[in-house]
Amino acid sequence: MLKKKQWIAAALCLSLVFGGCAAGGNEDKEEKPSEQTEEQEAPKKPAYQAKLDVIEPAAYGNAEGLKLEKGSYISIIGKGEEGQYWKQVKKGVDRAAKDLNVQLGYEGKDKIKVVYSAPAETDNVDEQVNLLDEELSRYPVALGIAIVDENACDVQFDLAADSEIPIVAFDSGSDYQGLMATVSTNNSESAQVVADNLGKELEGTGEIVVVANDSKSKNNKERVNAFAAKLQESYPEISIVDTVYLDALDSWQEKIAAEINAGTYALSGEPTGTALSEETQVDPKSITEEQVLDYVLKKHPNLKGVYGTNQVAVKALVEGIERGEREGLKVVGYDADEEQLQMLKDGTVDGLVVQNPFGMGYASVIAAARAAIGAGNEAYVNTGYVWVTKDNMKKEEVKQMLAE
Repeated sequence: MLKKKQWIAAALCLSLVFGGCAAGGNEDKEEKPSEQTEEQEAPKKPAYQAKLDVIEPAAYGNAEGLKLEKGSYISIIGKGEEGQYWKQVKKGVDRAAKDLNVQLGYEGKDKIKVVYSAPAETDNVDEQVNLLDEELSRYPVALGIAIVDENACDVQFDLAADSEIPIVAFDSGSDYQGLMATVSTNNSESAQVVADNLGKELEGTGEIVVVANDSKSKNNKERVNAFAAKLQESYPEISIVDTVYLDALDSWQEKIAAEINAGTYALSGEPTGTALSEETQVDPKSITEEQVLDYVLKKHPNLKGVYGTNQVAVKALVEGIERGEREGLKVVGYDADEEQLQMLKDGTVDGLVVQNPFGMGYASVIAAARAAIGAGNEAYVNTGYVWVTKDNMKKEEVKQMLAE
């Protein structure tokens, strides 16, 4: 009987020993998958984060430490509502508003309210000034604005100063002394990049035409002037034979109408060589934007390249080149919506400066928030850009800026 009890005790010991080993083995096996799971569950950065990471100073790429009062209202006024560029600006504005509320733990009625508004007609000066008046009457804690006409808003800015409403400019600023900050692309630097790349494409010689979307905004002026200065400095044998501002076509319309009426020029498909009678003469106001561009391109048969200062100008040039069946022209400019990216892919466009409208919208809200609480603001916030061609479109740093 004693032997039997000893045998049972021994068996129990063995089972405990091997059971313990088995358990220990399982623990070892379980630890590794646990570590892998933790790695797999590490938070992944959202796609838009790359657009915030390029903003300088970096403080404008996050909403940390901005203790706005509950229910604060920030107004952001753009140049337009439609188009991929302005939709990306609005997305950046909305993201910044969300981040501010998350950081501060505000919910419901306590949330900071950030509203993006813009003229129904993109770049309409009068509409934007009216919007500015309306928004100032709501007494926001701060206001951001992409200024269509750099000389149109000074009176409103003075009124804002009297009401202690800080103003931040974004996309396009002005020389108004009371602006708290300007959030934008480095337009002068990027325009020089365009000029340098076009100069190399043309091997330092040839005639080019410049088309600007407007003649009133500071960013367009910088893009035209810096581009021309760079060509003159580095490529003196390249000449800008004409510059067309799409919001100031009166002189072109008058010139074209006069030539048509004199019989020295004809619109596409029309006969030429005969002066028109007084009854059949063309009214300058009837000459369209497309006809102006057709005229300019036709008048320069030796043209080697064209430059558009934004997506509207680039597309207008491409369409004009296609109508005139011109071949071999180098096309460069700004912005990259889906249509322009396709133009790059198929070789219709040779290079584009791609801006960071999402980051611009985001940083404008942060700058406005900083101004509202009396925090220091940088005079200039650089939202970054990248030069994009068919050859570098798939590089990671380029793809990050192109991602929606």
